[in-house]
Parts: sequence; C-alpha cells; structure tokens
Amino acid sequence: MDSDGMRDGPGTHASPVPRPAGAPPGAPGPAGGREGWGPAVPPLPPPPDGSDFLSWLRMPRPESPPGVWRFGHRPRPQEEPERVPARQLFAGALIAFLVGWLIWSLLWNGYLGTWWLLPLYAMIPESWAQPHSFGSVVVVYAYYALVAGIIVAGVGRLGRWGEIWRRFGPPAWLRAAPGQGPPPPPEEDPAAWPALRAAGAVDAAERLASDARAGLMRDVDHARIARAWQGVQRGRHGLAAFAGAVLRDGAGACPHPSGDRDLPARQAPHDLVTGQVRLGTAADDSRNPYAYRGAGLGLGPELLGTSLLAVGPAGSGKTGAVVRPLAESLCLHALSGRAAVVVVGAAGAGLGPADAYDVVIRVGSPDSVHDLDLYGGTTDPDEAAAVLAEALVGDLADPHPSGDSRRSTTVLAQVLGPFRAVHGRFPGVPELRQLLDGAPEPLAVLRRGLQEAGHASLLRELDARERQMGHPGDVASVLADRLALLDRPAFASFFDTSGQTRPFALTALDHPVRVRVDLPARGHADASRLLARLVLAQFTASVTVREDRSLFACLVLDDASGAVTPEAVRGIQRLRSAGAGVVLTLRTLDDVPRPLRGPLLGAAGCRMALSGLTPWDGQDFAEVWGKEWTEATDVTDRQIIAETPAGKAVHMLRRVITGKAPTARAVTVRQVERERWSASELAHAVPPGHAVLSLTSVRGEHAPPLLVDLRH
Repeated sequence: MDSDGMRDGPGTHASPVPRPAGAPPGAPGPAGGREGWGPAVPPLPPPPDGSDFLSWLRMPRPESPPGVWRFGHRPRPQEEPERVPARQLFAGALIAFLVGWLIWSLLWNGYLGTWWLLPLYAMIPESWAQPHSFGSVVVVYAYYALVAGIIVAGVGRLGRWGEIWRRFGPPAWLRAAPGQGPPPPPEEDPAAWPALRAAGAVDAAERLASDARAGLMRDVDHARIARAWQGVQRGRHGLAAFAGAVLRDGAGACPHPSGDRDLPARQAPHDLVTGQVRLGTAADDSRNPYAYRGAGLGLGPELLGTSLLAVGPAGSGKTGAVVRPLAESLCLHALSGRAAVVVVGAAGAGLGPADAYDVVIRVGSPDSVHDLDLYGGTTDPDEAAAVLAEALVGDLADPHPSGDSRRSTTVLAQVLGPFRAVHGRFPGVPELRQLLDGAPEPLAVLRRGLQEAGHASLLRELDARERQMGHPGDVASVLADRLALLDRPAFASFFDTSGQTRPFALTALDHPVRVRVDLPARGHADASRLLARLVLAQFTASVTVREDRSLFACLVLDDASGAVTPEAVRGIQRLRSAGAGVVLTLRTLDDVPRPLRGPLLGAAGCRMALSGLTPWDGQDFAEVWGKEWTEATDVTDRQIIAETPAGKAVHMLRRVITGKAPTARAVTVRQVERERWSASELAHAVPPGHAVLSLTSVRGEHAPPLLVDLRH
C-alpha cells in the first residue's frame, strides 16, 4: 500500500497530479519569494528523542463548543461565576486574619475568661495532673492547636482564604503551566497506536511508535497514516497491505501523490489531530459567552463544511488573517489525505508559495505550466453548457428565477453538442465565439459533419440555432460579447481544447489535490470576475457528484465580487451534504445584488464581519443574527430630603465632604429582547484587527456571534 488510497477510487481523474506545481516534471519548483505564506519560520524537525512531537500528540483536547481551539484547552463554565474583586478579596482576608488574631489574643491572655479551658481539664487524667509533666504538656499544647485550628478554619472561611488559594496560589500556577506528567499506558497513549494493536497489527504499531520516539514523525505523518487507517476500517484497503507499507516505510508510509510530508513554511498554528487552525482569540468581552472568553478560536472542516462568508473593507485582514491560514490548513489536510482544496485569488495576493501546491494555474501568464479546463472536465454538452452559461451571464441575469440562464444554457447546448459530435472535443474560445456570432463557415462545417455522421437530432439543434439568429431576445450575442473577454492575446494560450496544453479539471477533486488559480491582477477585471464565477460553478457542479464524500473539498475564493449569482447561492446550499464547503470574502455586501444578500447570508453557516464594516452592511448581519433575551438594569438615584434641622445639618456636611447631595439608589432588573450585535455596534464598536464571527457546524451546533481578536 504505497498511497493513502484517496486517488484510487473509481471514476477519478486519469492523469496523475503533476509535481512540482510551478515547473515541468523533473524541474525544481520555484522559490517562495514574494508568494510565501508571510513572515514565518520554517518548522524545525522534532529533537532526536521525539519529545516535542510526543508532547504535542499527548496534549489533552477536550470536547468544546464550536470554534474553541481544543489543543490544551481548559473548559470553563457556561455562565460567569460571581467573582469577588481581588482588592476586596484580599482586604476581607486581611480583616478576617486580624479578627482571628484578636480572638486568640483575648483567649490566650484570659480576657474572655477560662471557660474555653474546661474541656481540657476534663480530658487530663489524674496521673497527668502534675505540673510540667510530659503528658500534661502534650495534651495542653494539642488542645491549644485544636482551638487555634478552629479559629483559623472559621476566619479562613469567613475571609475566603480558599478562593485566594485557588485563584492566586499553586493551583492557578499549575493551570497556567501544566506539567508533562508521566506517559499514559499503551492502551491510552495515542503515540502507541492502540487501534492498530487492538486490530492485531502490533508490529506496525511498534514501528510507528518507534519512529515517533526517534523524532522521525511529524504531525502530517500522523494525520496521513491515521487517515489511511480509516480506509482500512471502512474496508477500502486491506489490513495486510497497510501493515506491510508501515513496516517498510514507517512514518513515511501511505504518502501523498506529491511525496511531500509538510509545507515549505507555516504561518498559523495548526492541530491536525482535531483538524483546526487557530485564527485568533475570543475577546474577554461581556458580549461574548463566558465559556468563550479568552479561548482560542479554531476552524476546521466541521465548520468550513457549512461555508464561510467574510465581509470587510480592504486592509481589514480578510486575506492575511483569514484566507491565508485557512488555505494553509487545507493544504496540510490535503497532504494528510483528508481534503482537496482550490484557492482562487489575484496574482501576487500571497496565497502561498508555489511549492505548497500541486497545481498552480496562472491565467494570462506565459510562464504558467497548467491550463484551466473551460468545461470543468465534463463530456456532457448539457452540463458543460449550464456551467459555462453561469460563468458568462450569471451576473447579468435577474437575481430572481428567470429564463435568462435557461435560454443561455439552451443556446450553448445547441452549438456544444454538434461541435463535440463532429470534432470529438468541445470548442476553444475563438471557435465558440464564432459559433455564437453566427459565422457561416463554422456552422456549415458542423452541418456537413452531422449529415455525414447521420446525427439527425443534433441537426435539428443546429437548425433551431440558425433560426433564432438575429431574432429579438436571442442571447447568443450577449454570450459572444462576454466570451470576448477571454478571447484576448493575453489568454491566447489558455482554455485550449485541442490537447496542446495541460488543462486542469475540477473533476480531480476526488483526490487530495492542492490547486491555486491566479487570476489576472490588472487590466482584465471583468475577465477575472468571469473566471471566478466559472471556477465556483464548476466546483459546485463537480463536488456534488463525487463518490467519496469523506474527502472534504473546499474552494477558497479571495474576493468573490461579481461571483455571487442565484445559481451560486443554490449551489452553496447543496455543499453541506456533499462533504464540501466554500470560503468567500467580500469588501462589502454591495457587491452582491440586494435580493441575494439575505439568501447568501443564510446559505453560509459561518459569517464574519470584520472591522470597518459600513452601517448598511452591518444591518444585514444584525438581521441574520437576530435578537436574544438579556437582563437590563435600570438604576435610579432619588435625592433624600431631610425634614429635621439635625438631618439637614448632616446632609449639608455630607454635601460639603462628598460634593454630592445624599441620594437613595433603586435598582430594577428586567428581561428585554435586543439585537445580538446592532448595525451601529458592527460599524463602530469593532476594534481594528477584530471581527465578529458566528459559527455553525455540519452537525447543526451553533456558536453565537463572537468578538474575536485576529491578531493573537
């Protein structure tokens, strides 16, 4: 068993994933340079004894609410306990100590009488009554210690000494710096692979444990082998083949198709046991639930499977604090055989080095090794027409269901079907543009080819297309005009269907592949938006028909302006059940048609509003987050009127001393319904570098909107 098995299922892409991503086979990959993950230090290998890896693996990861960074997390109660302020706590403890000391002094010096000595006299036997005898001395001082202990226990309980010990003593130190502790027994030690031992693969478990102790195993290796073991448990692979691969290769068994065992560099903290990447810290704010305050924020496939929408202006941290860590995490998951990822963004956006990906498509760059399949790898003309129509006129169609998209799909199908039947392939961009423009010669060639092959049904399609040309309402001219955005010299070597290039199709998402698509940075804004819609449409169409949905598939679209269409929203709604999700970022919700904003926010299970949001964008978030019941406290100060001369004198003296008139305070607590986050708070109360994030897991668990510091 030489692979993780994630590329061996039926119906997968025929061609293997090329490596390296940015160069022909056998050539070295380009350096990271400006395309790196950011200011990060390459990960150091574990020490020879593997202690760092073992400590990481054995760290507790308790079950926590959605979004909590579980690595080393210590759960907190759901509600904040009543905590006495530290100043008041220490003052009370000191006063209690002084009271206890006073009581003991009064007893010791006899100021309170000798009644407290009566039990002592009753306990001393006659034989011990001699003064200064050993027995009498022992009993007397033991009795004194008992009385002193009772006084200490009483004043300690009164002064909350136990709470001071728990909050500021050694228990608090141990919580802040947990010790390593002894290793757990083999049946409970994850580094000993107890599941393999229980299944009878003891030798394989010993080999993996030995590599871990020797420092030869990384977190990616552990996650990758654990994924392959899941395939054995599900019956996809044989136990003997798995055990043989482990005994032969150890920590390097079941490799990713690229052969990589880690990324060139990491920017964010990752925990591949839970599958989380840490994005920040939940602020210690009263608007956050107490269980989340101060806890790390971690996202994984169980949350990204409901899709994430992040909205914030330029410079708010969408790319650097959200997209890059998520893309890095998904690439690590792909190396572990758990995920397939497609990252789409502008060229130079810094979405990771080329060596971190298996396929890098630089649209419009002559140095690009790979091409993008215009039709998504499908051979069905109707499916190809639907996806291409979504890309060409998706942003022009009425946001409400209408016939524009259907007419565009019909027009494209009328030319794609006959062309494929005659030429055995779909047309390239110039050829398709000529057919949509109604050029006589290409249509005549198609007609002769169909007549010779005897395709009567396709001839009727072509006849219908020719009859509709030039009629009012024919959308072929619109399609040709939009397709002209790709019929430019910069894209002359792209979208070729004749077999001269190496096109990548999104049908390869049945494999744990890492793909980066660089859109043209300048001069082709409309073409970039068209290509973003094309990739989004192909992604939603391909992942929903996969056979192996245990492989999480995710599309990360940095700047989805112009990519959100009615069909795209419907496609996002179908992803959760298909084991897939999308990450979309927007500068403002104004980039989405007004009728689609509510459905888009409803389709995304995870919603993020970054600092700098406009009030009208905040209003949309406030509406989707709804309201909650909370306690409102009303405080009323009523001035006290003195009626006697003495009272008036006291009030006057108090006013001179305090500068305020004597008042009586009345406190009223009532239940009110208020917005979780109002539009004004989202626009003005979110500090720079922060965001408000709500989460939903694929199991239906919810986390309310949380104020998160993305800088820590």
